[in-house]
This record gives sequence, C-alpha cells and structure tokens, in this order.
Amino acid sequence: MRALAVEHDPTGHAALVGKALARRGVELEPFRVVADVADPVSDREFPDPGDFDLVVVLGAIWSVYDDARIGSWIHRELDFVRESHKAGASVLGVCFGGQVLSTALGGTVSRAPAPEFGWLSIVSDEPDGLPAGPWFQWHYDSFTVPDGATEIARNANGPQAFRAGRSLGLQFHPEVDGALLADWIGFGAEELRAHGIDIDALAAETADIEPEATDRTQRLVDWFLDDVAGQNQDC
Repeated sequence: MRALAVEHDPTGHAALVGKALARRGVELEPFRVVADVADPVSDREFPDPGDFDLVVVLGAIWSVYDDARIGSWIHRELDFVRESHKAGASVLGVCFGGQVLSTALGGTVSRAPAPEFGWLSIVSDEPDGLPAGPWFQWHYDSFTVPDGATEIARNANGPQAFRAGRSLGLQFHPEVDGALLADWIGFGAEELRAHGIDIDALAAETADIEPEATDRTQRLVDWFLDDVAGQNQDC
C-alpha cells in the first residue's frame, strides 16, 4: 500500500494517526503544501491521484473557502482529493481535511454555529470503530455531508463524521497528542485565550488523556483500514 499524508504546514503532521497507521504497516509519504503559515502561498504540484492507495488529508488553520489566502493551491488540492477518491484510493480527511473531502465530493463548508475547542464527545453510529471520544477539536467551520455519503457521527454543532465509499471525513482531530498541541499553542495561544481557554489546563488535560486518546485513535484507524478502506464501495 502506498500512502500519502497531505500536510498543510510544518505543524500539520499526522502524529497519533501516523503512529497508528505505522503499527498496521502503513508508512505515510509526506507532502507539505505550505512552508510557512505566515505566507500560505504555494505553487507545488500535487502528486498524480492514481499513485496512492491511501491519502490522509490533515488539518490547517484556514477555511476551505478562503480564496484570498489559500487560492494559490486549494482548488488544486480539491481536484487532487476528488480524483484520488474517484481512482479508488481511500481518503481520510481530518478537520480541514474532512472539509476538503466534503467540498471535493459536492458538499459545502461554512461557519459553524459556534467554534469548538478542546476535548469534546460526539454521538457515533459506529461506536466500536468510531468511539464517542472525547476527541480534540479546534475549528470554526462545519461541513455538510455530500450527496451519496452517509453521516455516521454528529454533535449539537453539526456533522462530525461521514463515510463516502472507501473514504472517511472527520471534523475532529484524532491525531492530537501533547507534542502536537504544544506546536499549535505556539502560534495559537492568543486565539485560545480570546475564547476563554485556559492553555495550561488544556495542556494538562491533554497529557492526562493522551494514553486513552492513543488507544481510541488506534481503534479508529483499525476500523478505517478494515471496514471503510477494506470494502470496495462506490460513493
């Protein structure tokens, strides 16, 4: 299996998801879109959509619809994800990546009723493979479930997961561990404080939760590989 991780910036790596995939013998080949979050312009050509069996599209600080900042590459990414899915690759979209997958398959992304931060639970129709959490959240936007796809998790804010054939879109961040959160806090501390988040308390909570979060993410990745990617469905 050839697998690609679409990393949108230097802090967008796969962390717990990458480790869970590695335990299953799947090594991700990284593809970095933007070198610096302060200058989100990129002319990098995305790989050939037919070259990968698995594509993991990770998070980002931008909105899918923010052409003013990411118009130099977001439409090429949408084309890449759409064509990868059509070619039979399994796509795992994480937060911004889930919004990319939704948009690529005909869904929409807009401002959520409220932003979400921290460790929050969801309601899942597949609790064995997609547990209720808590899962880490840090986002302002929400996706719709594309026509032909199936919503499989939600909360009061909107859809949290959908399945489209062999692909899976998530609104939350199963990849987050303490080290990754520390990277995000490095550039997003003021944003969190502006929303009333106690950064020290969030870091301590993450350290406490990390062992069980690691287990939950492994369950999610196992289910994704075995039950979602493992079944050759058409969207």
